[in-house]
Amino acid sequence: MAHHDLVSIRPAEPQDAEEMMRALMSLAAHIGATSKVKCTAEDLRVHGFGPNPAFECLIAETAGEVAGICVFFGSFSTWYGRPGVYVQDLVVHEKFRGRRVGEQLLRRVAAVGKARGCVYMRLAVDHENPGAMAFYKRLGLVHRFDDLIYAAYGEAFDALAGGQENLD
Repeated sequence: MAHHDLVSIRPAEPQDAEEMMRALMSLAAHIGATSKVKCTAEDLRVHGFGPNPAFECLIAETAGEVAGICVFFGSFSTWYGRPGVYVQDLVVHEKFRGRRVGEQLLRRVAAVGKARGCVYMRLAVDHENPGAMAFYKRLGLVHRFDDLIYAAYGEAFDALAGGQENLD
């Protein structure tokens, strides 16, 4: 039996928050960004579970161990006029890499999205993660040169939300 046949995938539950944080910190360490992580397990429990979750998470397990996670949420394209799915984080623990765990997680997210009427998947990749870039290309995802992501965080977001004018 091949290694990838031993993987089971299930929806995360509130008690998985610590395991999710371990995976997210592993990703942050991999790209040298641990100081950027402000999230806590409690944040994941509060915002990911309950009547109106901000995200969903799938947990891949093999031989009773968590092999990886995939955090995702719905999105919508006004150009397509259809919903999609956005993958926020995909993490496969190092000892499980090469067993198609990440591929299985992405395929499951795509299947969940398709069952909900989604017609696309989007994600962003850190510039410091060329292995992930190659992995996504192997699965048929393409880098879109026509889109640039802009973001407002911290004080910039507070200023924008407060209606204050920002000078460029």
